[in-house]
Amino acid sequence: MTIVADVLVDTLSSIGVKRIYGIVGDSLNGITNSLRAKKNIEWIHTRHEEVAAFAAGAEAHLTGNLAVCAGSCGPGNLHLINGLYDCHRNRVPVLAIAAHIPSSEIGTGYFQETDPKALFKGCSHFCEVVNSPDQMPRILAMAAQAALSQRGVAVIVISGDIALQEATITQIPQSIRQSKPVIVPNEAELKKIADILNQSQKVTVLCGSGCAGAHAELLALCGALKSPVVHALRAKEYVEYDNPYDVGMTGFIGFSSGYYAMEACDTLLLLGTSFPYRQFYPTHAKIIQIDIRGEQLGRRCDLEYGVVGDVKATISALLPLITQKSDDAHLKQAHEHYQKARKSLDDLAFGTKAPIHPQHLARVISETATADAIFTCDVGTPTVWAARYLKMNGKRRLIGSFNHGSMANALAQGIGAQASHPDRQVVTMCGDGGFAMLMGDFITLTQQKLPVKVVVFNNGTLGFVEMEMKASGFLNTGTDLINPNFAKMAEAMGVLGIRVEDPNELEGALKKAFAHKGPVLVDVVTNRMELIMPPKLQMQEVKGFNLYLLKAIIDGRGTDIVDLAKTNLWR
Repeated sequence: MTIVADVLVDTLSSIGVKRIYGIVGDSLNGITNSLRAKKNIEWIHTRHEEVAAFAAGAEAHLTGNLAVCAGSCGPGNLHLINGLYDCHRNRVPVLAIAAHIPSSEIGTGYFQETDPKALFKGCSHFCEVVNSPDQMPRILAMAAQAALSQRGVAVIVISGDIALQEATITQIPQSIRQSKPVIVPNEAELKKIADILNQSQKVTVLCGSGCAGAHAELLALCGALKSPVVHALRAKEYVEYDNPYDVGMTGFIGFSSGYYAMEACDTLLLLGTSFPYRQFYPTHAKIIQIDIRGEQLGRRCDLEYGVVGDVKATISALLPLITQKSDDAHLKQAHEHYQKARKSLDDLAFGTKAPIHPQHLARVISETATADAIFTCDVGTPTVWAARYLKMNGKRRLIGSFNHGSMANALAQGIGAQASHPDRQVVTMCGDGGFAMLMGDFITLTQQKLPVKVVVFNNGTLGFVEMEMKASGFLNTGTDLINPNFAKMAEAMGVLGIRVEDPNELEGALKKAFAHKGPVLVDVVTNRMELIMPPKLQMQEVKGFNLYLLKAIIDGRGTDIVDLAKTNLWR
């Protein structure tokens, strides 16, 4: 007898799904038993459903294909939600299977009952309940198509008893496919953009993740316009490498050259980005926006002109209309500023005195990792160091919770990256707070035989939160972390653990770790008092730090003040 769960598993296999991340439960028994019997899809057993969702999101980010996670009824699928929010905001195609309580008990306040349609509404394009066996194939096809076409999350809710019923429809849907239309603005729109750019004297380009695959076209456009390129964090892996026009990032974790290249222009061209921080947009420039999603146009700033189009195809159509500029003064000035800002950052990435500078650690990670390494980084200070010190080359990839901003993403995304790319080196840059939050899934590395290299930036604090408190004039409260020796913990779990406190031992430790065939945890004790300042220092932040210093003196935190004076805030 073919049951509903069998059709579900065969349908997913037929569209290329290789694995499902999740935790088993009785309401998932039909599906997991079908997976066991058919062996056409691997079950990746995580220790927390949130990790399952993050892992699926990482796989979808890297492959562009549909990835799947699952949770049992009630609390099980409820745990998926934070990771699914991240997937949805990153616009990666993920299908979540939310098992449900017995269908006859829905609406009665039954044990573990929730309302999945209401719960998943905010983090999905599609969420529907399978009410009968004959409905399942169509609902599944619609869900998969929605995730692929709209680039986000789709959820199917299915009770365990329905999954075990005999299938009334056994034919696998053949219509599920990922369509990739090429969208280009019309001739009048292209001419309007070209006219504005041709009349401008100082054009700066701000690139987002929508520039993926458009590297050559972007360089051709910037060469014609003599334009510096500023990139958002999600564009780093696509834009930064082999780019003579790149002048760095802007925003709260960027640096000064990106901000000034935008502020000094008379026209800013936004390509495939919805950069959220409005205070970093130029105050006196015309702004043109090109984005595949029309709803993004003008969302962050007032536009001179906005059009819908693929970045790669639109640039190709636009280039013949662009008049080659000869004046490169704006580009030279932006690049000189970038060189100075870059040198200032690089100077912080060396040192032989403890505690280890996190900049030093990030630089050595970048220099030691393979040419096609996949990096994941936790939200907070590891994201800053990844953004500033990891070198991209067109082969390396970088994943983080850059839109949703969730703690504890790096290890979970590392699991998905390694499971889907077993022959690539995966390096996770974890904060000590983020690592500890979902630390249970560290053991998943051994259970699933995933050779992820975990590097913990162990500074004993929720560093970014502490910095934000100080910048707002508050004494840091509740940010201290009393950590174990993470390396010894790793050894107890059967994983190679390495503890580094001396900067002179750092390079050797990372070389040993990255050469090891299995999973590794490198516990690096880093400087707690390393501040990250935005490229545009607001007056309220200056006031905030002064207020913090005054409160610290009154509170008797003299050591903090001495340490603060040694940081790059005052350099």
